[in-house]
Amino acid sequence: MSLPRTQPAPASAAVVPLYAAGFTTAFGAHSIAAGLGATNFAEHRDVGADLLVLGVLLALYDVAEVFLKPVFGSLSDRIGPKPVIIGGLMGFTLASLAGLWSGQVVMLAVARLGQGAAASAFSPASSASVARLAGKSTGRYFGRYGSWKGLGYAFGPLLGAGAILVGGFPLLFGVLAALALAVAVWVSAAVPRLDPLPRTRYTVADLARQLTDRSFLGPTLVLAGATGALGAAVGFLPALAIRAGMGTVASVGAVTVLAVASSLVQPRIGRLRDAGRIQDRAGMAGGLGVIATGALVASFTPLAPGAWAAVTVYLAALLVGAGIGVATPVAFAHLADATPHERMGRTMGTAELGRELGDAGGPLLVGAVASGAGIGWGLGALAVAVGAIAASAPTGSAPTAAAGSEDPERRP
Repeated sequence: MSLPRTQPAPASAAVVPLYAAGFTTAFGAHSIAAGLGATNFAEHRDVGADLLVLGVLLALYDVAEVFLKPVFGSLSDRIGPKPVIIGGLMGFTLASLAGLWSGQVVMLAVARLGQGAAASAFSPASSASVARLAGKSTGRYFGRYGSWKGLGYAFGPLLGAGAILVGGFPLLFGVLAALALAVAVWVSAAVPRLDPLPRTRYTVADLARQLTDRSFLGPTLVLAGATGALGAAVGFLPALAIRAGMGTVASVGAVTVLAVASSLVQPRIGRLRDAGRIQDRAGMAGGLGVIATGALVASFTPLAPGAWAAVTVYLAALLVGAGIGVATPVAFAHLADATPHERMGRTMGTAELGRELGDAGGPLLVGAVASGAGIGWGLGALAVAVGAIAASAPTGSAPTAAAGSEDPERRP
């Protein structure tokens, strides 16, 4: 007579709230940023259209993330990731509520800075939780996580513009507050508590070796390159389309193509990686190669006659989205497999710092070159930079450093 077996909890019950947290930070960052850039602030005279003020408001979210993500990542290692995720989401809710008074420049700045600081907490802690829950299926789960986050990055401007059109910035901030609060409740109810693990004391020299190790530095550079290409494509592909005579809907459609391609590809690539059918270096370098090809195709749009301009824009969006979908889950899975669970939060926080730098650097590179030579040359420079980063992809598979995984499909 056999003993009855306890049914394992479904993976979605534990992991999907973490995907929603990833969507929240991406949606929060890009929806407000797009609104700040698109509106003329006619209803907000205290804000005005001053470019310096606009630049500061755009930068506050990312500045907070750059400084705080490694800090909160390390905190999640000390106290466990779940309290950091919930606390960060609640902080995001409060910061978004401050945005209800966004007609005042000071309150708008406080809201953006607070949102960035809060996202710095729950974003790396969510990544660390996915890594700890994934077990041996890191590619599969990070593929899904990246898919949700990619939707937030790409569709944030569209959804944010719709909310601003209906009710201005107060409605958008209200939507973000409600979203963060709902996800916090969901995480509290569905995500298991992952206790902090015994930690080895590290010296400054140990930390330097960890940060410069190829198994960390390589995937982090790949993530920076992919995210930089995403930021540049979301901003400059519609601009190319408008200059080519395409309408507003058709121009925005290029971003939709990019988002759908990335979101469809990531889960599939993650599964193939876990099955051993894609090697890590091939996935990361190949993904960046596809992105570089897409950027190169886009660079020829100004030279394309008539309808061929639309073909190049949409083909570029498809290639960039697909390349991001290949490189991102493989890079995250490589990081997760190479990192001991007791310092997963710090590793993910530092890796996401690399993504933030890429997110800022990609558009800056294209914009700097484009200001002197045109958008085509700017995108060509992006193609060269992303292609060069592909050489940093680590060779071989990640060393399996993380033990004692809490796979949600194996939990009793």
